[in-house]
Amino acid sequence: MKAGLWIALAWLTAAADGQQLRSLKDVAVPEPPELSSYVRDRGALIALGKALFWDMQAASDGRTACATCHFHAGADHRPRNQIADPNNPFPANLFLEQVNFPLRRLSDPSNRNSEVVWDSQMRVGSAGVFRRMFHDVVPGAAVEVGEETLDRPEFMIGGLLVRRVTARNTPTVINAVFQVRNFWDGRASRFFNGFTPSGNTTDAPGLLAARDGALRREQVRLDRASLASQAVGPVLDHLEMSYEGRSWPKLGKKLFSLRPLALQRVAPDDSVLGGIARIGGRGLRADVTYLGLVQTAFEPVWWESPQRVDEAGNTISAGTGLFRGTREFTQAEYNFSFFWGLAIQAYEATLVSDDSPFDRSMEANQGGLSRLEQEGLDLFRNNNEGRCTLCHGGAEFTAASFTAAAGGGGNANRAFQRTGVRSTEEDPGSGNGAFKSSGLRNIEFTGPYFHNGGQATLEQVVEFYARGGDFGANNNLRRFDATESRKAALVAFLKALTDDRVRFERAPFDHPELCVPAGHPEEEPGLLLAAGSLLFPRAAAERWVEIPAVGAGGNVVPLRTFEELLAGIGADGSRAHSLGAPCTIPLP
Repeated sequence: MKAGLWIALAWLTAAADGQQLRSLKDVAVPEPPELSSYVRDRGALIALGKALFWDMQAASDGRTACATCHFHAGADHRPRNQIADPNNPFPANLFLEQVNFPLRRLSDPSNRNSEVVWDSQMRVGSAGVFRRMFHDVVPGAAVEVGEETLDRPEFMIGGLLVRRVTARNTPTVINAVFQVRNFWDGRASRFFNGFTPSGNTTDAPGLLAARDGALRREQVRLDRASLASQAVGPVLDHLEMSYEGRSWPKLGKKLFSLRPLALQRVAPDDSVLGGIARIGGRGLRADVTYLGLVQTAFEPVWWESPQRVDEAGNTISAGTGLFRGTREFTQAEYNFSFFWGLAIQAYEATLVSDDSPFDRSMEANQGGLSRLEQEGLDLFRNNNEGRCTLCHGGAEFTAASFTAAAGGGGNANRAFQRTGVRSTEEDPGSGNGAFKSSGLRNIEFTGPYFHNGGQATLEQVVEFYARGGDFGANNNLRRFDATESRKAALVAFLKALTDDRVRFERAPFDHPELCVPAGHPEEEPGLLLAAGSLLFPRAAAERWVEIPAVGAGGNVVPLRTFEELLAGIGADGSRAHSLGAPCTIPLP
């Protein structure tokens, strides 16, 4: 066969099957090409990003971090008060059990046309914050001044407010750096404008740059920065982390006045923060501040001006005299959204899991998969049956990757697909019910699954694909024959995509201590206790559980899967993140 013809046939085969599966070690981590114009110290940038990501002081309530919804293999597996439904009434503070899954139950799981035994439009999301209106920040205090506001009835029980819950399941941040667009609907653009997820410069007022003795507005449009675009979304969202009406300059003013991670312990051998951890106490050393990290990480042009500005960025003084309350801001406070986005992207870009049994099987002389895992791999990439690589190919296991978009033998047109998880009318996704073809690495620990969290186990996920989805004859799935042995093989292969560093939270997946809300205690079913807060008298009391700090060496026991949590496995201490230990963090 002539070389040209062989290459053409090979390319056609790759295009039909999706990207060729390979080790993630072969893929360079995407990075904004113009980053050096803004950043002068990458190490400080990563440290800043990790501190901000895990710091509970970042939210308006002083208790909620980015990590609150991404603490478990980059995702969330809390079982109580995780339900929402934008379209129908739903039970607040529900404790999820095995009987709740899947959210659409068929009499014959192999036949999507069989009798529907039970069906729900509920989504398993993540608990965010109470609904409150923002008034102001108090420098030196983590809790902001706010006012309770009534919520929709489903987020209230007996007149008491509960934490609101997101309407989509929380995706993992691990390996998210390889995705062109982030969020389930892709609304976090690959271009970062410094302020919003959209990437559009029309949505951004421009950063303030100190040039020639004056502050000048400059637009930013950094490519390959979807994680930065994603990062600036939740922190001002009034459901996830913020009281309604908070601004970036206000958040910058608050955090610059606080000691980083002041509420939380940091392991002395933390792979990023260990060298600046406060030994024997909480937070980072007294000489480490958020402003200092910003000044070390970023070029001075973005923070050095003595001029003060108002909340809109208009110059109001030359920087002499005392600040007039919280209405005046430094250049650094005004540009805080930019620092936040790029720092968190830099940290999340280190969360790459490329050392799974699958990766090692793709590398020379590194051992192979078990016979069952190999059987699952063969079915996974079989173009006539599993066809999984059409949407989940390449080293990243997703057609939504930069590699696929660059034409690396993949199917970038399958980055967002209508798979029939739910009807289009319930959630249009990125359009016509399409959602991102998410990566599959470490999927063993990221349940529940799909954008609605509708499947609790990998076996249920495989059954869903085998029957060709649940909704719509024109979805993008094709049925395949899934015997019990084939389902077991596919599940075994999917578990072979787990990196043991994620399983045991070894570096770079180690982290500071965290205290997460795990629902609201009830005196009896449907009867909540009041928190007893003078500031927020309608707030329900909460149960808080501890996620201990872990250093570079990781845990001695593995993470708990969502399936194990529902089955009660691991509550004896044989699993990490069992969500049973009470929190010892001194909550504000």
